Formats: sequence, structure tokens, C-alpha cells
Amino acid sequence: MKQKIIIKVQVRCDKCRSKAMETAAAADGVISVALDGEYKDKVVVIGDGVDAADLAIQLNKKLGHASLEMVEEVQENVGNENEDQATQPPSSPSSPTTPYPPCYYQTSGEYELFRVVIDPQPSPCTIM
Repeated sequence: MKQKIIIKVQVRCDKCRSKAMETAAAADGVISVALDGEYKDKVVVIGDGVDAADLAIQLNKKLGHASLEMVEEVQENVGNENEDQATQPPSSPSSPTTPYPPCYYQTSGEYELFRVVIDPQPSPCTIM
């Protein structure tokens, strides 16, 4: 049974966030770990058979304070939805940091992703 666990931790700096991610990733059964919240102070763990209370205790020992906020079961997708998604190009919303949306090009039934990349610090031009 897959479950999603959210634990609020006390973070003071990026090193604390890194320590929280490492501690959560080291637990048995963890599939993915992410930081969430306005101040990136919530550790979101998705896993199979993860002991939420033990994970909260481990984070509490490493970081000084951690409180278990939510544990919920993750629902699996139905197989019919996967077949429909295979025929359509993947959709990804354009974020404010990327000014151009991704471009898709179909070749022989498969889609290839092309992304426009802007160099924030281009090399200086020299005029001869």
C-alpha cells in the first residue's frame, strides 16, 4: 500500500533541508522525497510500507523538531487512462522561469521533446 506522509520540520538553512532530505530518503520503503510549503519546511515522502512515526522520530533527532502532519493512502491510476496518455503528447505547463513552452514533434507515432534554452549569461560578442 503506497502512502503519502507529510512531516513539518524545523529548518534554518539549506544544510538543514539537505539533512532532512537525506534522512527521509534513507528510510525503508521510501520511493520519493520532496520539500513543500511556503518556506520549504514540509517533507513529503511517498513510499510503500514506510513507518511514519519512526520517520518523524528520526527527523526530530536530526533536526531538533519534527511533527507528523498527515498520512494518506495514494490511489493507483486505472490502466485505461495510461492507454489514452500514450497516444497524446505529454503536457507540461510553462512555468514563469521558462519563457517559452516546450515544443513537441511527432515522428512515426512517437513524440520528441524540444525545449528552447536561454543562456542567462551569454558570452561577450567581439566585433572585428
